[in-house]
Amino acid sequence: MHESGYRNPIPTVDIIIETTGSEKNGIVLIKRRNPPYGWAIPGGFVDYGETLENAAVREALEETSLNVKLRGQFHSYSDPARDERLHTVTTVFIAAADGDPVANDDAADAAIFSSHDLPDEIAFDHRDILDDYFTGKYRV
Repeated sequence: MHESGYRNPIPTVDIIIETTGSEKNGIVLIKRRNPPYGWAIPGGFVDYGETLENAAVREALEETSLNVKLRGQFHSYSDPARDERLHTVTTVFIAAADGDPVANDDAADAAIFSSHDLPDEIAFDHRDILDDYFTGKYRV
């Protein structure tokens, strides 16, 4: 709890990384090394003093070893139940990267998927986010 006594949601970022120049073009998901387990859109917590954009680039590199170029913000998701650990609000970015992802940091694996071959076990509300992305519900 903050000194003021207020409780606030924690800001996070998620990055839908569109790949080119790899064996398979699609989007990158990481397999989480820590609970909650499952595949997820790369992302994480925004550090104090860090912009959302810098956090997105940092998290993408830390988890996938890819240097990304942000194309824009996709949408924000704020359901208090989206993360079972605590109340987070995520800003999702769309980014582009060349090459194949390599899992790093708290990612146990990283792979490229299309809308037709998504894994069954997807963490958080990331399946809903991916559905919004693939159906074009929001535009960059």
